[in-house]
Amino acid sequence: MPRISFSTLLFSSFLCTAVTVDAQTLNMKEAIQTAITNYGTIKAKGNYVSASKQTVEQARREYLPNFTLAAQHDYGTINGQNGPLSALGGLSTASSGPALAQQNWNAAFGALYLSNINWDFFSFGRIREKINVSKATLKRDVNDLNQEIFQHEVRVSGAYLNLLAAQRLTKSQQKNLERATIFKNNAALRAKNGLIAGVDSSLANAEVSNAKIALTKAIDLEQEQANRLGILMGVTATGFKVDTASINHVPQSILLADTNVNFKEHPLLKFYRDRVNVSNQQLNYYKKLAYPTFSLIGILQGRGSGFDTNYPNNLNAYSHNYGDGVNPTRGNYLFGVGVTWNLTTILRNSPQVKAQRYISNGLENEYELVDQQLHAQLALAENKIKNAMDNYNEAPVQVKAASEAYLQKSTLYKNGLTTIVDLTQALYALNRAETDRDIAYTNVWQALLLKSAAMGDYNLFINEF
Repeated sequence: MPRISFSTLLFSSFLCTAVTVDAQTLNMKEAIQTAITNYGTIKAKGNYVSASKQTVEQARREYLPNFTLAAQHDYGTINGQNGPLSALGGLSTASSGPALAQQNWNAAFGALYLSNINWDFFSFGRIREKINVSKATLKRDVNDLNQEIFQHEVRVSGAYLNLLAAQRLTKSQQKNLERATIFKNNAALRAKNGLIAGVDSSLANAEVSNAKIALTKAIDLEQEQANRLGILMGVTATGFKVDTASINHVPQSILLADTNVNFKEHPLLKFYRDRVNVSNQQLNYYKKLAYPTFSLIGILQGRGSGFDTNYPNNLNAYSHNYGDGVNPTRGNYLFGVGVTWNLTTILRNSPQVKAQRYISNGLENEYELVDQQLHAQLALAENKIKNAMDNYNEAPVQVKAASEAYLQKSTLYKNGLTTIVDLTQALYALNRAETDRDIAYTNVWQALLLKSAAMGDYNLFINEF
Protein backbone atom coordinates (compact mmCIF):
# COMPACT_ATOMS: atom_id res chain seq x y z
CA MET A 1 0.00 0.00 0.00
CA PRO A 2 1.46 3.43 -0.91
CA ARG A 3 2.35 5.80 1.87
CA ILE A 4 2.45 9.58 1.96
CA SER A 5 5.45 10.32 4.08
CA PHE A 6 4.46 13.86 5.02
CA SER A 7 1.02 12.92 6.39
CA THR A 8 2.13 11.56 9.72
CA LEU A 9 4.69 14.34 10.00
CA LEU A 10 2.05 17.05 10.23
CA PHE A 11 -0.53 15.36 12.45
CA SER A 12 1.37 16.01 15.69
CA SER A 13 0.58 19.25 17.49
CA PHE A 14 4.20 20.20 17.98
CA LEU A 15 7.71 18.93 18.44
CA CYS A 16 10.83 20.68 19.66
CA THR A 17 14.30 21.56 18.40
CA ALA A 18 17.78 22.26 19.69
CA VAL A 19 20.16 24.85 21.02
CA THR A 20 23.89 24.14 21.28
CA VAL A 21 27.06 26.15 21.25
CA ASP A 22 27.69 28.58 18.39
CA ALA A 23 24.04 28.70 17.30
CA GLN A 24 23.53 29.72 13.68
CA THR A 25 20.94 32.21 12.46
CA LEU A 26 18.69 30.44 9.99
CA ASN A 27 15.52 31.44 8.18
CA MET A 28 12.98 29.10 6.62
CA LYS A 29 13.99 29.57 2.98
CA GLU A 30 17.68 29.06 3.75
CA ALA A 31 16.86 25.84 5.58
CA ILE A 32 14.83 24.56 2.62
CA GLN A 33 17.52 25.41 0.07
CA THR A 34 20.26 23.81 2.16
CA ALA A 35 18.16 20.67 2.60
CA ILE A 36 17.43 20.33 -1.13
CA THR A 37 21.12 20.76 -1.95
CA ASN A 38 22.49 18.38 0.67
CA TYR A 39 19.91 15.67 1.32
CA GLY A 40 21.17 12.27 0.16
CA THR A 41 17.89 10.93 -1.22
CA ILE A 42 17.40 13.97 -3.45
CA LYS A 43 20.96 13.71 -4.77
CA ALA A 44 20.46 10.00 -5.43
CA LYS A 45 17.25 10.57 -7.40
CA GLY A 46 19.01 13.29 -9.38
CA ASN A 47 21.54 10.66 -10.45
CA TYR A 48 18.71 8.29 -11.38
CA VAL A 49 17.32 10.99 -13.68
CA SER A 50 20.73 11.35 -15.35
CA ALA A 51 20.88 7.58 -15.81
CA SER A 52 17.41 7.55 -17.41
CA LYS A 53 18.50 10.25 -19.87
CA GLN A 54 21.36 8.04 -20.99
CA THR A 55 18.96 5.08 -21.29
CA VAL A 56 16.79 7.10 -23.68
CA GLU A 57 19.86 7.88 -25.80
CA GLN A 58 20.87 4.22 -25.79
CA ALA A 59 17.37 3.18 -26.89
CA ARG A 60 17.47 5.66 -29.79
CA ARG A 61 20.71 4.11 -31.02
CA GLU A 62 18.96 0.77 -31.42
CA TYR A 63 18.02 2.10 -34.87
CA LEU A 64 21.67 1.90 -35.94
CA PRO A 65 22.65 -1.14 -38.03
CA ASN A 66 25.19 -3.67 -36.84
CA PHE A 67 28.49 -2.97 -38.63
CA THR A 68 31.20 -5.56 -38.02
CA LEU A 69 34.81 -5.64 -39.20
CA ALA A 70 36.82 -8.83 -38.82
CA ALA A 71 40.21 -10.12 -39.84
CA GLN A 72 42.05 -13.32 -39.05
CA HIS A 73 45.38 -14.84 -39.99
CA ASP A 74 45.68 -18.63 -39.67
CA TYR A 75 48.12 -21.41 -40.21
CA GLY A 76 46.93 -24.99 -40.71
CA THR A 77 46.03 -27.85 -42.99
CA ILE A 78 43.15 -27.90 -45.49
CA ASN A 79 42.15 -31.55 -45.65
CA GLY A 80 38.59 -31.65 -46.91
CA GLN A 81 35.85 -34.20 -46.94
CA ASN A 82 32.80 -34.42 -49.09
CA GLY A 83 29.60 -33.88 -47.11
CA PRO A 84 27.15 -31.21 -45.90
CA LEU A 85 28.06 -28.68 -43.19
CA SER A 86 26.79 -25.48 -41.63
CA ALA A 87 28.67 -22.66 -39.92
CA LEU A 88 27.34 -22.16 -36.39
CA GLY A 89 27.51 -18.62 -35.10
CA GLY A 90 29.88 -17.46 -37.83
CA LEU A 91 29.59 -14.53 -40.22
CA SER A 92 30.95 -16.29 -43.30
CA THR A 93 30.80 -19.62 -45.08
CA ALA A 94 33.07 -22.45 -44.04
CA SER A 95 36.20 -23.13 -46.15
CA SER A 96 37.64 -26.44 -47.23
CA GLY A 97 40.29 -27.95 -49.46
CA PRO A 98 40.12 -30.82 -51.94
CA ALA A 99 38.68 -34.13 -50.81
CA LEU A 100 41.81 -36.34 -50.98
CA ALA A 101 42.03 -40.08 -50.77
CA GLN A 102 44.13 -39.95 -47.62
CA GLN A 103 45.20 -37.57 -44.82
CA ASN A 104 48.21 -35.31 -45.26
CA TRP A 105 49.79 -32.66 -43.08
CA ASN A 106 50.58 -29.96 -45.63
CA ALA A 107 50.04 -26.57 -43.99
CA ALA A 108 50.26 -22.95 -45.11
CA PHE A 109 49.14 -19.52 -44.04
CA GLY A 110 45.68 -18.19 -44.85
CA ALA A 111 43.69 -15.04 -44.10
CA LEU A 112 40.11 -13.86 -43.99
CA TYR A 113 38.94 -10.22 -44.17
CA LEU A 114 35.31 -9.46 -43.58
CA SER A 115 32.95 -6.52 -43.29
CA ASN A 116 29.34 -7.14 -42.42
CA ILE A 117 26.28 -4.92 -42.11
CA ASN A 118 23.10 -6.27 -40.60
CA TRP A 119 20.20 -3.84 -40.18
CA ASP A 120 16.81 -4.75 -38.73
CA PHE A 121 15.02 -2.10 -40.78
CA PHE A 122 11.46 -3.07 -39.85
CA SER A 123 10.23 -4.76 -36.69
CA PHE A 124 6.64 -3.48 -36.40
CA GLY A 125 7.57 -0.62 -34.09
CA ARG A 126 9.54 -2.67 -31.56
CA ILE A 127 12.42 -0.19 -31.32
CA ARG A 128 10.02 2.76 -31.22
CA GLU A 129 8.19 1.19 -28.28
CA LYS A 130 11.50 0.56 -26.52
CA ILE A 131 12.32 4.26 -26.91
CA ASN A 132 8.87 5.15 -25.56
CA VAL A 133 9.50 2.95 -22.53
CA SER A 134 12.76 4.79 -21.90
CA LYS A 135 11.10 8.20 -22.28
CA ALA A 136 8.29 7.22 -19.91
CA THR A 137 10.87 5.98 -17.41
CA LEU A 138 12.75 9.28 -17.66
CA LYS A 139 9.54 11.25 -17.07
CA ARG A 140 8.70 9.04 -14.10
CA ASP A 141 12.15 9.56 -12.57
CA VAL A 142 11.96 13.33 -13.11
CA ASN A 143 8.60 13.48 -11.34
CA ASP A 144 9.92 11.16 -8.65
CA LEU A 145 12.67 13.69 -8.03
CA ASN A 146 10.15 16.55 -8.01
CA GLN A 147 7.82 14.84 -5.55
CA GLU A 148 10.78 13.94 -3.32
CA ILE A 149 11.83 17.61 -3.30
CA PHE A 150 8.24 18.63 -2.54
CA GLN A 151 7.90 16.16 0.33
CA HIS A 152 11.28 17.14 1.70
CA GLU A 153 10.30 20.81 1.62
CA VAL A 154 7.27 19.87 3.72
CA ARG A 155 9.35 17.75 6.12
CA VAL A 156 11.95 20.48 6.64
CA SER A 157 9.25 23.15 7.02
CA GLY A 158 7.52 21.05 9.67
CA ALA A 159 10.79 20.53 11.55
CA TYR A 160 11.55 24.25 11.29
CA LEU A 161 8.14 25.15 12.71
CA ASN A 162 8.74 22.68 15.51
CA LEU A 163 12.01 24.45 16.20
CA LEU A 164 10.20 27.78 16.39
CA ALA A 165 7.65 26.33 18.80
CA ALA A 166 10.35 24.74 20.93
CA GLN A 167 12.31 27.95 21.28
CA ARG A 168 9.15 29.84 22.21
CA LEU A 169 8.37 27.18 24.79
CA THR A 170 11.89 27.42 26.16
CA LYS A 171 11.49 31.18 26.58
CA SER A 172 8.15 30.65 28.32
CA GLN A 173 9.71 28.14 30.70
CA GLN A 174 12.57 30.55 31.34
CA LYS A 175 10.09 33.28 32.24
CA ASN A 176 8.26 30.83 34.47
CA LEU A 177 11.53 30.04 36.26
CA GLU A 178 12.21 33.74 36.74
CA ARG A 179 8.75 34.24 38.27
CA ALA A 180 9.23 31.22 40.53
CA THR A 181 12.65 32.50 41.62
CA ILE A 182 11.26 35.94 42.51
CA PHE A 183 8.44 34.22 44.37
CA LYS A 184 10.94 32.01 46.25
CA ASN A 185 13.19 34.94 47.23
CA ASN A 186 10.21 36.89 48.50
CA ALA A 187 8.88 33.93 50.47
CA ALA A 188 12.29 33.21 51.99
CA LEU A 189 12.69 36.85 53.09
CA ARG A 190 9.20 36.93 54.64
CA ALA A 191 9.73 33.58 56.38
CA LYS A 192 13.06 34.80 57.76
CA ASN A 193 11.33 37.85 59.24
CA GLY A 194 8.62 35.64 60.71
CA LEU A 195 5.85 37.13 58.58
CA ILE A 196 4.86 33.74 57.08
CA ALA A 197 5.31 30.12 58.02
CA GLY A 198 8.56 28.39 57.08
CA VAL A 199 6.66 25.79 55.08
CA ASP A 200 5.80 28.50 52.55
CA SER A 201 9.50 28.93 51.85
CA SER A 202 9.84 25.18 51.30
CA LEU A 203 6.90 25.15 48.89
CA ALA A 204 8.46 28.07 47.04
CA ASN A 205 11.74 26.13 46.72
CA ALA A 206 9.80 23.16 45.36
CA GLU A 207 8.14 25.39 42.77
CA VAL A 208 11.54 26.68 41.63
CA SER A 209 12.83 23.11 41.27
CA ASN A 210 9.74 22.20 39.27
CA ALA A 211 10.32 25.21 36.97
CA LYS A 212 13.96 24.17 36.47
CA ILE A 213 12.93 20.64 35.55
CA ALA A 214 10.33 21.96 33.09
CA LEU A 215 12.97 24.19 31.49
CA THR A 216 15.42 21.29 31.21
CA LYS A 217 12.77 19.12 29.55
CA ALA A 218 12.02 21.88 27.06
CA ILE A 219 15.71 22.22 26.21
CA ASP A 220 16.02 18.43 25.89
CA LEU A 221 13.13 18.25 23.42
CA GLU A 222 14.57 21.24 21.63
CA GLN A 223 17.89 19.46 21.17
CA GLU A 224 16.21 16.31 19.86
CA GLN A 225 14.36 18.23 17.19
CA ALA A 226 17.44 20.26 16.29
CA ASN A 227 19.23 17.03 15.58
CA ARG A 228 16.36 15.93 13.35
CA LEU A 229 16.37 19.25 11.49
CA GLY A 230 20.13 18.94 10.98
CA ILE A 231 19.67 15.46 9.49
CA LEU A 232 16.96 16.71 7.13
CA MET A 233 19.22 19.57 6.05
CA GLY A 234 22.16 17.24 5.51
CA VAL A 235 24.44 19.26 7.81
CA THR A 236 26.36 18.36 10.95
CA ALA A 237 25.36 21.47 12.92
CA THR A 238 22.80 20.83 15.65
CA GLY A 239 22.36 24.40 16.90
CA PHE A 240 20.15 26.85 15.06
CA LYS A 241 18.92 30.28 16.02
CA VAL A 242 15.61 31.08 14.36
CA ASP A 243 13.34 34.11 14.28
CA THR A 244 10.44 33.25 16.56
CA ALA A 245 8.68 36.49 15.59
CA SER A 246 8.12 35.16 12.04
CA ILE A 247 5.01 33.23 13.12
CA ASN A 248 3.43 35.92 15.28
CA HIS A 249 1.00 36.87 12.50
CA VAL A 250 -1.76 34.95 10.80
CA PRO A 251 -0.80 33.90 7.23
CA GLN A 252 -3.03 35.62 4.70
CA SER A 253 -3.51 32.52 2.52
CA ILE A 254 -5.01 30.59 5.42
CA LEU A 255 -8.13 32.73 5.21
CA LEU A 256 -8.68 32.10 1.49
CA ALA A 257 -11.09 29.41 0.34
CA ASP A 258 -9.72 27.12 -2.38
CA THR A 259 -12.54 25.98 -4.62
CA ASN A 260 -10.52 24.87 -7.66
CA VAL A 261 -7.91 22.37 -6.54
CA ASN A 262 -6.26 20.51 -9.41
CA PHE A 263 -5.07 17.31 -7.78
CA LYS A 264 -3.78 15.97 -11.11
CA GLU A 265 -0.91 18.46 -10.87
CA HIS A 266 0.02 17.29 -7.38
CA PRO A 267 3.71 16.16 -7.48
CA LEU A 268 2.89 12.88 -5.78
CA LEU A 269 -0.02 12.05 -8.08
CA LYS A 270 2.02 12.93 -11.17
CA PHE A 271 4.66 10.46 -10.02
CA TYR A 272 2.06 7.72 -9.47
CA ARG A 273 0.49 8.45 -12.85
CA ASP A 274 3.88 8.14 -14.53
CA ARG A 275 4.37 4.73 -12.87
CA VAL A 276 1.19 3.62 -14.64
CA ASN A 277 2.40 5.10 -17.94
CA VAL A 278 5.73 3.28 -17.73
CA SER A 279 3.92 -0.01 -17.15
CA ASN A 280 1.60 0.62 -20.10
CA GLN A 281 4.54 1.43 -22.38
CA GLN A 282 6.25 -1.75 -21.19
CA LEU A 283 3.06 -3.65 -22.06
CA ASN A 284 3.08 -2.23 -25.61
CA TYR A 285 6.73 -3.22 -26.00
CA TYR A 286 6.07 -6.80 -24.91
CA LYS A 287 3.28 -7.06 -27.47
CA LYS A 288 5.69 -6.07 -30.25
CA LEU A 289 8.03 -8.93 -29.38
CA ALA A 290 5.59 -11.37 -31.00
CA TYR A 291 6.06 -9.85 -34.48
CA PRO A 292 8.70 -10.82 -37.07
CA THR A 293 11.79 -8.79 -37.93
CA PHE A 294 12.88 -7.79 -41.46
CA SER A 295 16.61 -7.33 -41.98
CA LEU A 296 19.01 -6.05 -44.65
CA ILE A 297 22.28 -7.95 -44.97
CA GLY A 298 25.50 -6.84 -46.69
CA ILE A 299 28.81 -8.73 -46.64
CA LEU A 300 32.16 -7.97 -48.29
CA GLN A 301 34.75 -10.73 -47.94
CA GLY A 302 38.41 -11.09 -48.97
CA ARG A 303 40.51 -14.22 -48.64
CA GLY A 304 44.15 -15.13 -48.95
CA SER A 305 45.75 -18.57 -49.04
CA GLY A 306 49.20 -20.08 -49.28
CA PHE A 307 47.84 -22.97 -51.36
CA ASP A 308 48.06 -22.65 -55.15
CA THR A 309 45.11 -23.15 -57.48
CA ASN A 310 46.50 -26.44 -58.81
CA TYR A 311 47.03 -27.90 -55.35
CA PRO A 312 44.43 -30.69 -55.93
CA ASN A 313 46.64 -31.98 -58.77
CA ASN A 314 50.00 -31.19 -57.18
CA LEU A 315 50.14 -31.57 -53.43
CA ASN A 316 53.45 -29.71 -53.36
CA ALA A 317 51.86 -26.54 -54.79
CA TYR A 318 51.74 -24.56 -51.55
CA SER A 319 53.98 -22.09 -49.69
CA HIS A 320 54.99 -21.71 -46.06
CA ASN A 321 55.61 -18.01 -46.65
CA TYR A 322 53.48 -15.77 -44.36
CA GLY A 323 53.16 -12.98 -46.94
CA ASP A 324 51.85 -15.37 -49.58
CA GLY A 325 49.17 -16.67 -47.21
CA VAL A 326 47.78 -13.36 -45.90
CA ASN A 327 47.65 -11.49 -49.22
CA PRO A 328 43.95 -11.40 -50.30
CA THR A 329 43.56 -12.88 -53.78
CA ARG A 330 39.84 -13.62 -53.85
CA GLY A 331 36.83 -11.56 -52.88
CA ASN A 332 33.11 -12.03 -52.54
CA TYR A 333 30.16 -9.80 -51.76
CA LEU A 334 26.62 -10.53 -50.74
CA PHE A 335 23.47 -8.46 -50.34
CA GLY A 336 20.16 -9.74 -49.16
CA VAL A 337 16.91 -9.23 -47.34
CA GLY A 338 15.82 -11.60 -44.61
CA VAL A 339 12.94 -12.11 -42.22
CA THR A 340 13.00 -13.97 -38.92
CA TRP A 341 9.93 -14.92 -36.93
CA ASN A 342 10.01 -17.23 -33.99
CA LEU A 343 6.40 -18.33 -33.82
CA THR A 344 6.76 -19.87 -30.37
CA THR A 345 7.48 -16.33 -29.05
CA ILE A 346 3.74 -15.70 -29.28
CA LEU A 347 3.05 -18.52 -26.82
CA ARG A 348 5.98 -17.70 -24.56
CA ASN A 349 5.22 -13.97 -24.51
CA SER A 350 1.49 -14.21 -23.78
CA PRO A 351 1.85 -14.72 -19.97
CA GLN A 352 4.34 -11.83 -19.82
CA VAL A 353 1.85 -9.51 -21.54
CA LYS A 354 -0.91 -10.58 -19.14
CA ALA A 355 1.37 -10.12 -16.13
CA GLN A 356 2.29 -6.60 -17.23
CA ARG A 357 -1.38 -5.77 -17.69
CA TYR A 358 -2.04 -6.84 -14.10
CA ILE A 359 0.87 -4.68 -12.95
CA SER A 360 -0.66 -1.68 -14.75
CA ASN A 361 -4.00 -2.33 -13.04
CA GLY A 362 -2.27 -2.58 -9.67
CA LEU A 363 -0.44 0.70 -10.20
CA GLU A 364 -3.73 2.31 -11.23
CA ASN A 365 -5.25 1.13 -7.94
CA GLU A 366 -2.37 2.70 -6.02
CA TYR A 367 -2.90 5.95 -7.90
CA GLU A 368 -6.58 5.98 -6.95
CA LEU A 369 -5.72 5.29 -3.30
CA VAL A 370 -3.25 8.19 -3.13
CA ASP A 371 -5.83 10.44 -4.79
CA GLN A 372 -8.38 9.49 -2.10
CA GLN A 373 -5.82 10.11 0.64
CA LEU A 374 -5.04 13.59 -0.68
CA HIS A 375 -8.73 14.52 -0.82
CA ALA A 376 -9.16 13.30 2.75
CA GLN A 377 -6.02 15.13 3.82
CA LEU A 378 -7.26 18.39 2.36
CA ALA A 379 -10.55 18.03 4.24
CA LEU A 380 -8.59 17.33 7.43
CA ALA A 381 -6.37 20.37 6.78
CA GLU A 382 -9.42 22.63 6.50
CA ASN A 383 -10.69 21.33 9.84
CA LYS A 384 -7.28 21.79 11.44
CA ILE A 385 -7.11 25.35 10.14
CA LYS A 386 -10.48 26.13 11.72
CA ASN A 387 -9.48 24.56 15.04
CA ALA A 388 -6.05 26.21 14.99
CA MET A 389 -7.58 29.63 14.33
CA ASP A 390 -10.05 29.14 17.17
CA ASN A 391 -7.20 28.35 19.55
CA TYR A 392 -5.13 31.19 18.11
CA ASN A 393 -7.89 33.67 18.88
CA GLU A 394 -8.54 32.19 22.31
CA ALA A 395 -4.90 31.95 23.46
CA PRO A 396 -4.42 35.71 24.18
CA VAL A 397 -7.62 35.72 26.23
CA GLN A 398 -6.33 32.87 28.35
CA VAL A 399 -2.89 34.48 28.80
CA LYS A 400 -4.45 37.84 29.75
CA ALA A 401 -6.78 36.25 32.29
CA ALA A 402 -4.03 34.07 33.76
CA SER A 403 -1.66 37.07 34.00
CA GLU A 404 -4.25 39.11 35.82
CA ALA A 405 -5.02 36.22 38.17
CA TYR A 406 -1.34 35.72 38.92
CA LEU A 407 -0.82 39.43 39.55
CA GLN A 408 -3.84 39.47 41.87
CA LYS A 409 -2.80 36.35 43.81
CA SER A 410 0.79 37.60 44.03
CA THR A 411 -0.36 40.95 45.47
CA LEU A 412 -2.72 39.26 47.92
CA TYR A 413 -0.02 36.87 49.05
CA LYS A 414 2.45 39.67 49.65
CA ASN A 415 -0.11 41.31 51.89
CA GLY A 416 -0.93 38.05 53.70
CA LEU A 417 -4.45 37.83 52.28
CA THR A 418 -4.15 34.46 50.49
CA THR A 419 -2.26 31.20 50.83
CA ILE A 420 0.78 29.99 48.96
CA VAL A 421 -1.32 27.21 47.44
CA ASP A 422 -3.53 29.77 45.68
CA LEU A 423 -0.45 31.59 44.40
CA THR A 424 1.11 28.36 43.16
CA GLN A 425 -2.07 27.49 41.24
CA ALA A 426 -2.08 30.93 39.65
CA LEU A 427 1.56 30.50 38.65
CA TYR A 428 0.77 27.12 37.09
CA ALA A 429 -2.23 28.53 35.23
CA LEU A 430 -0.11 31.34 33.76
CA ASN A 431 2.61 28.92 32.66
CA ARG A 432 0.02 26.67 31.04
CA ALA A 433 -1.59 29.63 29.26
CA GLU A 434 1.75 30.78 27.83
CA THR A 435 2.52 27.23 26.68
CA ASP A 436 -0.89 26.91 24.99
CA ARG A 437 -0.30 30.26 23.29
CA ASP A 438 3.07 29.14 21.90
CA ILE A 439 1.57 25.90 20.59
CA ALA A 440 -1.48 27.67 19.14
CA TYR A 441 0.68 30.10 17.14
CA THR A 442 2.71 27.25 15.66
CA ASN A 443 -0.32 25.06 14.94
CA VAL A 444 -1.79 27.73 12.69
CA TRP A 445 1.27 27.46 10.47
CA GLN A 446 1.36 23.66 10.75
CA ALA A 447 -2.26 23.57 9.56
CA LEU A 448 -1.39 25.76 6.58
CA LEU A 449 1.57 23.48 5.82
CA LEU A 450 -0.73 20.44 5.91
CA LYS A 451 -3.08 22.17 3.49
CA SER A 452 -0.18 23.09 1.23
CA ALA A 453 1.00 19.47 1.28
CA ALA A 454 -2.46 18.13 0.47
CA MET A 455 -2.93 20.57 -2.43
CA GLY A 456 0.56 19.98 -3.81
CA ASP A 457 1.28 23.72 -3.78
CA TYR A 458 4.26 24.50 -1.56
CA ASN A 459 4.21 28.17 -2.59
CA LEU A 460 0.96 28.53 -0.67
CA PHE A 461 3.03 28.10 2.49
CA ILE A 462 6.52 29.38 1.74
CA ASN A 463 5.34 32.67 0.19
CA GLU A 464 4.08 33.72 3.63
CA PHE A 465 7.69 33.97 4.93
